[in-house]
Amino acid sequence: MNSIDYARENKQKHLDELIDWLRIPSISTDMAYKPEVQKAADWLVDSMKTAGLENIQLIESPFDLHPLVYADWLHAGEDKPTVLIYGHFDVQPPDPLELWDSPPFEPEVRDNNLYARGSSDDKGQTFIHVKAVEALLRTEGKLPVNVKFICEGEEESGGRTLSDFLPKNKELLKADVALVSDTGILSADQPSITYGLRGIYYDYIDVTGPSIDLHSGMFGGGIDNPLNVLGHIIAGLKDLDGNVLIPGFYDDVRELSAEERALLAQLPFDEAGWLAHTGASRVWGESDYTLVERLGARPTLDVHGIIGGYTGEGGKTVLPSTVHCKVSMRLVPDQDPEKIKKQFRDHVLSMAPDTVTIKFGDDTHGSIPSITDYSIPPMKAAKKAYTAGFGKEPVFMREGGSIPVVAEFQEHLGLETVLMGFGLPTDALHSPNENFHLPNFYRGIETSIHFLTEYGKA
Repeated sequence: MNSIDYARENKQKHLDELIDWLRIPSISTDMAYKPEVQKAADWLVDSMKTAGLENIQLIESPFDLHPLVYADWLHAGEDKPTVLIYGHFDVQPPDPLELWDSPPFEPEVRDNNLYARGSSDDKGQTFIHVKAVEALLRTEGKLPVNVKFICEGEEESGGRTLSDFLPKNKELLKADVALVSDTGILSADQPSITYGLRGIYYDYIDVTGPSIDLHSGMFGGGIDNPLNVLGHIIAGLKDLDGNVLIPGFYDDVRELSAEERALLAQLPFDEAGWLAHTGASRVWGESDYTLVERLGARPTLDVHGIIGGYTGEGGKTVLPSTVHCKVSMRLVPDQDPEKIKKQFRDHVLSMAPDTVTIKFGDDTHGSIPSITDYSIPPMKAAKKAYTAGFGKEPVFMREGGSIPVVAEFQEHLGLETVLMGFGLPTDALHSPNENFHLPNFYRGIETSIHFLTEYGKA
């Protein structure tokens, strides 16, 4: 029996094991669930032992947060490359619970989809590679490459423990390429490889005017309303066509080459279907770029929340003392979050009148964008692997979201990352009824086997 046959003959066993893992509510953002995150880590350790991995370590957080799990198998030989496989076993909170069709931690299979929190993001996708290693070791007795795993329990809550661990453990994590399955593909019958991710900078603005809330009839017209001021500031961040108005914001943006624009233009992107999914009346954005380019290869600025004044039922004529605003900017190569932070704050302060005071958030965060050369050997191996696993050649694409660990692998370990995702746009990540399309789970295991094999040949 070869490794592919092993994977196919053990589909139900692999599904039952994944369901067992998904029952653990490993919610990292709520420290009340810290024992459950620990339980999910322990479960992964046992699964890795069963798969035949070695040197398995449960690494405690120095910040009393959530653990890391390390494992390896390093007997392929010094002439073979080493793959560092990343995944995470923590999950988002399941709220609102009333919108789930089945309990989020009681996994249920419906219409060939596995419904549970963490099924796609990221327990299901992480488990794919554990099972691929198991299939190869059970049938071949060895792997075609050297393999290391580093899995975390804080991806959904900031990743502080892993960020601290990476620069201190460069030798332990030394590899030739990183492999991450925390993304998706275009559709169940059209695989895709993400070669670029946007970075992010997230900030908060507090605008304070009077020391107390004031009656608008008695004070309106004589006191500058912080909500009005905030409205003018927001209007000065971006024009009606989607162009960011912060001075210097576009200075470092790496422009798309003609070759890359042609590559992205080949994506079989269903614009009408995408628009229908959003419920919006029409697409919008920078007119010089296609929708695909805007969604993954251009920087953005968006307001996510405004808090202030009276928001309850009925009317209340009040000038609020302080109002708040949450803003993020998605960044592209070669934008630097720290530079963007200064440009953003300087621009906000330049627009603020002296009738108010401005304060920015203390717990802001950012991550740098990342891009991988799609012509390097591991990317070519991934292309062959998807073709073998799905029966169709993948397309290359850039994604608008951020995966901070990819940039950290580049910065601290000098590693390029192959983003080998198996999720679908309909997986409802971070939402009620999260699900993982089971054919993608099974084909994912086969694709991972093919990738390790093809990269071993390279």
